Amino acid sequence: MKLRSLFSAYLALPVLLFLCAPSAARQAPDSGAAQNPAPHPPPQRPRLPSRSVPSADLLITGGTVVTMDASHRVLEDGAVAVHEAQIVAVGPRADLEARYPSARRIDAHGRIVLPGFINTHTHAAMSLLRGIANDLTLEDWLSNHIFPAEKLNVTEDFCVWGTRLAALEMIEGGTTTFADMYYFEDAVARETKAAGLRGVLGESVIDFPVPDSPSVDQSLAQIEKYLERWKGDPMIRAAVAPHSPYTCSAGTLQRAAALARRFGAPLLIHVAETRHERDESLEKKKLSPVAWLDSIGFLGPDVLAAHCVWVDDADIRTLAARGVGCAHNPASNMMLASGVAPVPAMLAAGLRMGLGTDSPAGSGNRLDMMDAMDLAAKLQKVSRLDPKALTAWQVLEMATIGGARALHMEDQIGSLEAGKQADIILLRTDAPHEVPAYDVAGAIVYSMTAGDVETVVVAGRVVMERRRLLTLDSPSILAKAREYAESVRKSLATPQK
Repeated sequence: MKLRSLFSAYLALPVLLFLCAPSAARQAPDSGAAQNPAPHPPPQRPRLPSRSVPSADLLITGGTVVTMDASHRVLEDGAVAVHEAQIVAVGPRADLEARYPSARRIDAHGRIVLPGFINTHTHAAMSLLRGIANDLTLEDWLSNHIFPAEKLNVTEDFCVWGTRLAALEMIEGGTTTFADMYYFEDAVARETKAAGLRGVLGESVIDFPVPDSPSVDQSLAQIEKYLERWKGDPMIRAAVAPHSPYTCSAGTLQRAAALARRFGAPLLIHVAETRHERDESLEKKKLSPVAWLDSIGFLGPDVLAAHCVWVDDADIRTLAARGVGCAHNPASNMMLASGVAPVPAMLAAGLRMGLGTDSPAGSGNRLDMMDAMDLAAKLQKVSRLDPKALTAWQVLEMATIGGARALHMEDQIGSLEAGKQADIILLRTDAPHEVPAYDVAGAIVYSMTAGDVETVVVAGRVVMERRRLLTLDSPSILAKAREYAESVRKSLATPQK
């Protein structure tokens, strides 16, 4: 038989699959990788052992498979085969059905099959403070409302239920991986794993007392135990999350970075979110936030920087050279009037760009990646008076494989390819607002909503099937959230001494 390509042979011959599956996870070099060597190694992450897989446990069959691979391959009447947590084959439905006749099937006819969304910036437990302070600047919102409310209300139990509420919302909206910065992050990790989600979860460090620690010393001691506890977990990447350059001193940031690098853990931080932050940094430190972080040795490929709104060309070059991942948060930046990040320039420079929702507590109010995609594209168009400034395919990339690159996990998640983790969502296509659809990326980004996510699979585990949650008890979570809302209202109404 004359083989036209290795891929067609891969689809046609099970024995070739058996021999080649371990190498399928290898990826081509990332075109967005920095050209200059970064000063720090990228964070280590758990890897499942490669192995030959002669069978599949699950077959998602008959849908329009949008792979988000390097060529944006779209398979009409396609299928995805899964063994345990891993994708073992992607191809035409007839071929995979013949190859895996005994696998459990999910019928995807009339559905779009897509990699799960990757929300690269959240504060999940703040879902219990949703809408507590709207229509404010970041400085007012954070200093006069959020920090005081957290001091009065945030406990480990608060973070447990807030994470459950956030996980419920994220699963229903198709998010399969999220990056988080908050307190009591060990509890956040437990709840994330119980919900069946994948998380890069950072315990916060700030230069003043916070709900789970009275000092930086205690915070770092707690974080060390947290990093040790979750080391090597296949679903949870424990991270260190110094809040920002304006709430952490150089010493705190350097200590946090040293701890993270000792464990090979990610570093999560807010950077250059507002003009006020940039101007204050220029005035006091004579450097932009990005330049100052670089000057103290903080930046590297283990860093995920949220926002990066007020960055200039020099900052963008620095971020790209250091291999930093960036999380763009259009809903938050719009709601807090923080500004418009120069996303087209950042992408053109090869920055690893993901998409995030930010906190659901007054800086976006939803953990909705469909909304984030739509806003990201339209914000760039209108601010630059250019309808091509950021396209549907570009923001769909940012929500999937781009988010994986920002987290330096593109070899594991973000696209539907053999050897990657089976993080897969199915989108319905029969609602009035979806018909007709001429372009698949445009339909997803501009027409669909979170409610169109029908089935969610994470690491091969079905966590929602046809809108039925399988890992969370929605009624009890919503009831508890309402109880906490009453408690928060009372705490804010009581005069503080």
